[in-house]
Amino acid sequence: MAKQFPSFDDNTRGFAEAQHIYFVATAAADGRVNLSPKGGDSLRILGPNRLIWRNLTGSGNETAGHLRENSRMTVMWCGFEKRPLILRAYGTARAVHVGDVDWAELNSHFDAHVGARQIYDLNVDLVQTSCGYAVPYFDHQGHRETLDTWSDGKGEAGIHDYWDEKNRVTIDGKPTGIEDYI
Repeated sequence: MAKQFPSFDDNTRGFAEAQHIYFVATAAADGRVNLSPKGGDSLRILGPNRLIWRNLTGSGNETAGHLRENSRMTVMWCGFEKRPLILRAYGTARAVHVGDVDWAELNSHFDAHVGARQIYDLNVDLVQTSCGYAVPYFDHQGHRETLDTWSDGKGEAGIHDYWDEKNRVTIDGKPTGIEDYI
C-alpha cells in the first residue's frame, strides 16, 4: 500500500501542513536512535525537496548531536483526526544554530520565540505515504503554553544558561555544538 515519490506534491504537502504534530528521527553512527514529537507552528515546507523545522529549547538536544556525525533524518506525520494516512519525508539535514550566517533568514519564516535553539534544514530525497488504517483517532485540543511560558520566564540569558547546563551533549555523551552559541 505504500507509495513513494521523489518530492512533495500538492497532496502530500497539504497533508503535512494540516497536521498538528509530527515526529523527527535521527541517529548517530552508534548509540541510541532518537525519535521526538514536535508541534506548534514549527515546520515549513519551502519547496518540493526542502523543509525546515525550528527546534525550541528543551530537555535534550539529540538531533544536533546526531547530525554532527550522520546527516540522515526522517520526518513523519500521521492522520489522527480524519484522513487515515502516514507520511514520511526522508533525507539529509543540517543544523542551523542561532549564531550561524543563515539563521536570520531561516528564522524569519517563524514568529519570534526566545527559546529558539536550532533550525533543521532537510533536503528531502524521498516522500512516502502508507495507509495509516491502524492509527487511532485523536482530537486536537490546542497548543500547550507550558514551554512558551517557561522560555519567556527564563529570558535569553536564562535560556543560554540552560543550554550550557543541559544541552551540550546527547544522552550518549556526544557533543551537540551548542557551546559555540552560548
